[in-house]
Amino acid sequence: MADSKEIIPPQYDLNAKWDACLDLTVRRFVYSSLGGAFGGLLLFRPDHDKMTIRHSDVIGSPVTRWASVAFGAGVGIGCAYTECSRLFEGSPAKLAAPKIIEVPAPQVELISSD
Repeated sequence: MADSKEIIPPQYDLNAKWDACLDLTVRRFVYSSLGGAFGGLLLFRPDHDKMTIRHSDVIGSPVTRWASVAFGAGVGIGCAYTECSRLFEGSPAKLAAPKIIEVPAPQVELISSD
């Protein structure tokens, strides 16, 4: 018997969607974490001229630099989640535009006392 191979339409191929989603997630996570690390190094540089540690030195501490890396990683995962939900055709919650009702302004009569 001949081995027949089924061709799955792209909209129903979950393996390809999961592969694309995982690839996108890893890329966005790594790139945004590197961006956060670079931003943390630029924005939160330690001041090497000071020999004492004061409360104002917290800005250049390693904790703030790691926080910027974590922020970048969170942004990357959030972007990847949004794209993956679109890929699986389940878009995130759509916010409806508020309805604007036009009401005519009331007419005001001015009375002048002459």
